Amino acid sequence: MKHYGKFTLSIIAAWFAFAVTASAFHLFENAFNRIGVSVAVAALTPILVFGLWYTASENFRQFVLSLDATILTAAQLGRLVGFTFVLLQAHELLPAVFAFPAGYGDMIVGSTATLAAWKLANPSRRLGFIAWQILGIADLVVAVGVGTTTPLFNPHGVPMGLMTVLPLSLIPTFFVPLFLIFHLICIAQARRWPSASYATAKKIQPAGA
Repeated sequence: MKHYGKFTLSIIAAWFAFAVTASAFHLFENAFNRIGVSVAVAALTPILVFGLWYTASENFRQFVLSLDATILTAAQLGRLVGFTFVLLQAHELLPAVFAFPAGYGDMIVGSTATLAAWKLANPSRRLGFIAWQILGIADLVVAVGVGTTTPLFNPHGVPMGLMTVLPLSLIPTFFVPLFLIFHLICIAQARRWPSASYATAKKIQPAGA
């Protein structure tokens, strides 16, 4: 397990370095000043690699399921950076149709992450924990969907180009897929937890039974 831990951390570090380097060389920018195919590839590739690795490797799957769901959930506190979207929209640097749902959605998830990690990350609150994780995934999906389609429906509005350059380019190319993977891991773990009724019954079961 320690081997997987170090190896995984090195992969995440390399992934982050790639996102920074690619952004520095303007590889995510495009002539249409919007989120393009290069950003989509950078965001989807880590998720696909994780899914394939998780499915194909029993050892990696055991490692993933051994991670602390409380820490992974608390890490979503970083979603509070969503306030940046709202701030940039106020200066007309990002379109409101993207900034409001993405920004406020992230702030809601980020502001409740600590509470979810503290109160929900246990078998007795399994359904609530899974529901919170799904809420976090929905926020990411909405943000990505709106961010990629807004320029298509309103090509003359405020552009999304700012999301393709540093430092904001790191959000769709690194942090969004990373946070999504954290959500998926937590859901996978929670599905293996005993139900609340089973956990309660086990607690009250007589010692000699």
